[in-house]
Amino acid sequence: MEVLQRLLHCRPTRICVISRAWLVLAAGLLCAGNLLAQTGSSELRQILERLESMERSNRELTEEVRALRSELAATKSQPGSEAPQKPEVEEKLAVLEERTQELAQTKVESGQRFPIRIKGMLLFNTFLNSKQGGGERYPTVAAVNRGNANGGATLVQSVVGFDYQGPEVFAGGKVRASLLMDFYGSTGKPLDEALRIRTATMQVDWKTRSFLVGMDKPIFAPREPNSFAQVEVSPLSGAGNLWMWIPQVRFQQDFRWSDMSQVRAQIGIVQTREVPSYVTTSSVPEVAAIEAARPGLEGRVEFSHDFGAGRRIELAPGFHFSTSHVAQAAVPSRLVSMDWLVRPGRKFELTGAFYTGENAAHLGNGGIGQGFVVTGPQQVTPLHSQGGWAQLAWLPTERMTFHFFSGRQDERNPELPPGQIGINLAYGANFFYRLAPNVIMSLETSQVRTSYIQMGRRLNNHYDLAFAYIF
Repeated sequence: MEVLQRLLHCRPTRICVISRAWLVLAAGLLCAGNLLAQTGSSELRQILERLESMERSNRELTEEVRALRSELAATKSQPGSEAPQKPEVEEKLAVLEERTQELAQTKVESGQRFPIRIKGMLLFNTFLNSKQGGGERYPTVAAVNRGNANGGATLVQSVVGFDYQGPEVFAGGKVRASLLMDFYGSTGKPLDEALRIRTATMQVDWKTRSFLVGMDKPIFAPREPNSFAQVEVSPLSGAGNLWMWIPQVRFQQDFRWSDMSQVRAQIGIVQTREVPSYVTTSSVPEVAAIEAARPGLEGRVEFSHDFGAGRRIELAPGFHFSTSHVAQAAVPSRLVSMDWLVRPGRKFELTGAFYTGENAAHLGNGGIGQGFVVTGPQQVTPLHSQGGWAQLAWLPTERMTFHFFSGRQDERNPELPPGQIGINLAYGANFFYRLAPNVIMSLETSQVRTSYIQMGRRLNNHYDLAFAYIF
């Protein structure tokens, strides 16, 4: 009995299978003898046939096991099988270990151990202005008085920043943040550099909505032209581009009509930048005390549709409402806008924006700085203004891009005293050539035409050669 129990509980090897089969056969014969005495020869014949069938199946199973073992041994001995592949696997593991060590040496993490990505651009500019440049590196208006042509080289438009990836918050939202700085606060001379915050945002993203706080372009005017010549302020500043980076709190909601169509709605509260240089006065500047910062309400709704094959269209109306406090008076700022992107194919892209309204100076109309006219205490008239810009991009190859741009800002001339700017027009073109995936050379030429009330028009030409290393 002990031997029988061991056989019944042994591991299912080929020997155990055969032993169990003979044991079953012996047991079957004993049962067959008893059955023969009880039931007769016919029933015994049926039992014997079943036993023979079981033995035949057992032999077939044994032969299949032998064939599989022979096939496995032949596969291992063939060229290109497991043995030759071992050095290749070891080589791949060595490469992965080397890359892991490189990442360990170059990785950046915050004090809270969340990922940080360093980004930015080392930008070298050499420039030349004609005699109406007013001594600026990139004049946004042509100066009234004629001076000397000026030029030089600078690195102050270089940009450095960080992208932060934070933890998840309630309802599955993911936190991210961004900070961009440049050296605009310096003179550009050696040993005189000062960092300046350009944009800084912290944002929580959900599947179809997001919430942002920080400093960024106006909600209702997010687009801008492409330029490596004018980076310290947004291109076409003072010529239709309302660019001023301002503190804001913004909420965004996305609505998807289909896989190709989408609506994006944004609304938020902003802080305007009200400074005395943005005040136009006639003869009583002492009454023009202004409250430096005021809250405003902005919104924008973008309708977009993707036609496939690189074709796309985006249209977005927007608005801005705020009130300036100056000379003991409240001066409304009411502006509406429309911006767009039209991409008829992979080679061309048309972008731009248009606005109209009153008191737009605090949103960055550059060197114009005309939002209202002060004639006395509590005697302030908001200045009506309209403007816009457009840019056509042509991408003949993956390395080359051409941009043709123009912008214009037009103030209501009868509201302005002599010497103020009635129209500021700018236009130009640039060429980007990608020397390497992250190294770009740029050539740009542009002209500003500024018309002064009762003083005529002034012109300034600007030429720029730039090299940008993007990291």
